[in-house]
Amino acid sequence: MKIVPCFYGGIGENSGASLFSSMQPRSKKFLRFVQSWIINTLAVLVTVVLLPNHITYQSWKDLLVASLLLGILNAFVRPILMLIALPLLIFTLGLFTLVINALLLCLVSLIMRDAFHVDRFLYAFIGALIISVISVALNVLTGNARVSVQRRPPGPPNPPGGGNGPVIDV
Repeated sequence: MKIVPCFYGGIGENSGASLFSSMQPRSKKFLRFVQSWIINTLAVLVTVVLLPNHITYQSWKDLLVASLLLGILNAFVRPILMLIALPLLIFTLGLFTLVINALLLCLVSLIMRDAFHVDRFLYAFIGALIISVISVALNVLTGNARVSVQRRPPGPPNPPGGGNGPVIDV
């Protein structure tokens, strides 16, 4: 089984994929950047709608700037924070990532002052959770996800009486 994005041009090799493969590498990167920015902006917008009066913005321009700034911080500051917090990430099985994302959302609020505001860390944490879930969902739907799910065909049948028992394939 292969997951095909909702906005994919088609399943055949000559449909949709040839359009994207004929683009210049810089155009592909720019298109992927714009797609990621739009997804991030939509995720932040849904978060603002779900947490009214706790996460606010002044105008659409401020929302676009906040999501762009969040993307830049995710690209450059987040890896450093992940490295510093590596023992906590291992101990919490990766759940500490939500705390790091909440800190970055608070940092965006601090940088943008009243243009984009988060009330408290609790709302930044909830907002980071909402943004993460929505971003993952939209990235999977648009084919921008970094993960894929594939099903392998079953292997050959075991010879009668010749196996040594169950085998765990790692």
